[in-house]
Amino acid sequence: MIVDLSDRRLSLVEGNRVMKSYPVGIGKVLTQTPVGTYTIVNKVPYPYSRPGGKLSPYGTLWMGLSRPGYGIHGTNKPASIGKRVSKGCIRMYNRDVEDLSRHVGIGTRVIIRP
Repeated sequence: MIVDLSDRRLSLVEGNRVMKSYPVGIGKVLTQTPVGTYTIVNKVPYPYSRPGGKLSPYGTLWMGLSRPGYGIHGTNKPASIGKRVSKGCIRMYNRDVEDLSRHVGIGTRVIIRP
């Protein structure tokens, strides 16, 4: 998996072929998404877990990265996708993060590049 911060896209790659590509929201200027190579260490579903049936800030799913405190997750603010809005995490539309989760497992390599 490759996250291209300049394009604000996450691409699921097999070999040299892009299988799927999704728009993402990334870190703000002061809380930038960290560049590097990581792995997915966990997956935590967040069904409508807030009082009143509202989505959590992590949307419907969190996939934690090997860099503690950072992850790929859904959002309760879909208008934030494509923008510099997070505290360093990678935000996706809920349907996209759920789709991605079906194609990747714990240990999947995640390359985040500028």
